[in-house]
This record gives sequence, structure tokens and C-alpha cells, in this order.
Amino acid sequence: MDFSVKQTIRQRVSVRTFDGSGLGETDRAALVRYMERVTNPFDVPVEVRLFRAGEHGLSSPVVVGADYYIAAKVPRQGNYEMGYGYSFEVLCLWARSLGIGTVLLAASLSRKAFEKAMEVRAGEVMPLATPVGYPAARRSLRESLMRKGLKADSRRPFEDLFFDGSFRTGLRKEAAGVFAEALEMARWAPSAGNRQPWRGVVAGDTVHFYEAKSIKESALGDVQKVDVGIALAHFDLTLGEEGHTGRFFQADPGLTCPDNVTYMISYERTK
Repeated sequence: MDFSVKQTIRQRVSVRTFDGSGLGETDRAALVRYMERVTNPFDVPVEVRLFRAGEHGLSSPVVVGADYYIAAKVPRQGNYEMGYGYSFEVLCLWARSLGIGTVLLAASLSRKAFEKAMEVRAGEVMPLATPVGYPAARRSLRESLMRKGLKADSRRPFEDLFFDGSFRTGLRKEAAGVFAEALEMARWAPSAGNRQPWRGVVAGDTVHFYEAKSIKESALGDVQKVDVGIALAHFDLTLGEEGHTGRFFQADPGLTCPDNVTYMISYERTK
């Protein structure tokens, strides 16, 4: 990875108030090049495009001062929500490493205009878009109130999200071994409504990941599966930065789960 993963995750915050200067030519060109090579471990093809807002009538009622937006579409295939979330988050982290702000938007955007610009066809969906630009010196009042309402600067305790062997025992970070930092970075992933729907059960060199569903699916799919993909990006990139390797695979271990919690995918560390 060509940026400091943990440092970038710790620095990353959602940005809804931009300084109105657009994007510098060097950053814009670099962003376009990076968009073309973003991938995910689930073999999901995610197509990403950069747009000038004024040329396509793109807007969001919660965003101020953004001249550029990034949107992405994906075919409805196996694991498309997870793959989409993973790829989109990698791009957002890389943008942050350049000092470019982003915020993941699903509902609060001019969706028809975005889908027209993105040329979304039958069998494809565009779950998310983000403004891209340089953060303003001060947040707008609306953004400050939104962050306060969402408790955007806080997350659930580690042991409420991750478990030791089964869902009966919460996992303390100091007992998570080689997975400690990767799970901590996953804990700080952004999510719709800051609901943090990912759960993980550590069993030796394997982590089984689950979705704790609290939002109904829509025509765009399951937005909380996208959130799980975002957390998996934080987890996977952090392990890679620490020199570990492994693989994702799907084989439900058959653990007894709390209500509305379903198995998603597992990760096995190989080194």
C-alpha cells in the first residue's frame, strides 16, 4: 500500500464542508490514476468515475463548497456490497493521504443526476458517492450538528464488536494477539448512521465476520453489507501494513448468533 494505513485511518474524518477551491491539477490527475487500479479481494468489478458537479447537476443538501464528486457503480453479483465498500474505502483513504476530504453519501444526494452521469444500467447499482476537495478551515453549522447527532467521533467498545471464540465472550483488545490493531482499525471504520454493523469472532488464526443488521435493504442492496466491506478494508490493509498475509473465504462456522446477526465471510492469517 502506498500510504500509511493506520496513520490515515486515525486522521480520516468525514468532510461535508469544503473550501471551494476544487482540486489541484496534480491531485486531480493522481486521483484519476488511482481510481483506475482500485481492487478488492472479492473479485467484484467496481467502476469509479470523477465528475465536475456543475457539468452534471450533482449536489447534496449536506455538502458545502464541493466542485467535484466521485461515484462508483457495480454489477449485482456475489458479494457485490462488500466488494464495493472495500474498494470505495481504499480510494477514500488514499484521497485522505493526499489531504483530500471525502464523506460517504447514500441518501442525501441528487441520485437521479448521479446515476445518469454514472450511466447505471440494468443489473448495476450505484450505492455511494462522495464529494472530493480540500476541507474548509471551519465546519458549517449543519455539519457540526450532524456530527454531534451521529456521535461521529465515538465508536462502540472493542469488546462489543469483537468476540473470543463465540458470541458469549467479548474480546479484549489486549487479548486479540496479531489481530489487535487490525480489529481496532476496523472498529473506526465509517458506517451509515454510525451504526457499526460489523462483528468479528476470533478463533485462533481465523476471524469470522458477521453483519448485525438494523437497516432494511433497499433497491440499492444492503447498505450495511457495504459498511462491512469498509471495515474489512481497514482490517485487511492494516494486517498487510504490519507484514501479515492471509485469505478471505466463505464457510459458515455454525456459531450461535444473536438476533439479526448473520455470517458474512472469514479471514485466515497465513503468515
